[in-house]
Amino acid sequence: MTLYRAEDLQTYAAALLTGGGFAPVHAEQTARVLVWANARGADSHGVLRIPRYVEMVEQGKINPVATPEVKSSNGAVSILEADGAPGASSMLGAMDEAVDIAGRLGIGWCSARNITHAGAIGYYTMQAARRGYVGIVMTASGPLMAYHGARVSGVSTNPVSIAVPAAGNPLLLDMSTSNVALGKIMAAKDAGTMVPEGWGIDKDGAASTDPQKIVTLTPLGGPKGSGLSLMIEILASVLVSNPVISEALSGRSATMNGLALALNIQAFTNADVFARQIAELVASIKGLPAASGTEAVLMPGERGFAMADQRTRDGIPIAKGTLKRLSELAQRLGVSEPTPLQAAYETRPAAP
Repeated sequence: MTLYRAEDLQTYAAALLTGGGFAPVHAEQTARVLVWANARGADSHGVLRIPRYVEMVEQGKINPVATPEVKSSNGAVSILEADGAPGASSMLGAMDEAVDIAGRLGIGWCSARNITHAGAIGYYTMQAARRGYVGIVMTASGPLMAYHGARVSGVSTNPVSIAVPAAGNPLLLDMSTSNVALGKIMAAKDAGTMVPEGWGIDKDGAASTDPQKIVTLTPLGGPKGSGLSLMIEILASVLVSNPVISEALSGRSATMNGLALALNIQAFTNADVFARQIAELVASIKGLPAASGTEAVLMPGERGFAMADQRTRDGIPIAKGTLKRLSELAQRLGVSEPTPLQAAYETRPAAP
């Protein structure tokens, strides 16, 4: 691993994306989301995605200069048309719209049609929580995960995130409906490591620990994960007449969709009472006896916030394989590479 200052990595990411065709504002917003993920230890959703994003621009799968726009509003519901714009800009726009509606009506729902890969969706729920709202985000994409009982991809890994304001850092849940996000497989390829059992299956439907052979991810909790994924597809896609899974499984072209919700706490209860009760809830859970081998009982997102503080201070480690792919792209696009803080960095293996 090689260490980089967060600001240098973000500048590099933005330059690569701009060189790859992204409008400057999209490049900056996307770079912030990617480096935010790297800082929190979610390398699977970090800068390793950049070469693929540029490739998608070249393939016409991302419209790098499109401007997401709210096309319709009906009470607490808005529909944002992304027109294939970069996912970061699309979902930031969707959450801004949801918060604006919630500020007026108590709850805001913004469906984003035709987005592209949005990265770590916890970034978008955090935008709501930092403004004092509860944020909820889901996204829907093409088949990547086996539906329970099937041996091939039938549903997506549809992630869901919920962020709740709290004293200090918000409570931040950001999870995939699969046992692991696809980016974890990509990260293992870059790092040249095997993956734990249960993450994915090969082309024949057999379990595999070789990231080079995994073609389909497995659902979290079997029928629970695949059932949740199916319902997110309905809420994010079918509900706005832009189905993804049925189109893809029928061999037709399909896009991606997102959903951003914001809840105005004051529409439900007194904000001070809510803050006190959240603090009491957190203290109660963290006060539980720790299991054997566990140092402390952590809140959702707590480990990521601590790692972000450490990596922002000491540098963000990037895997050799990722650096190689970024360097090749930089040379092709004429982008200067950042100076590392340290040539070698030892880290513990990533947790499942």
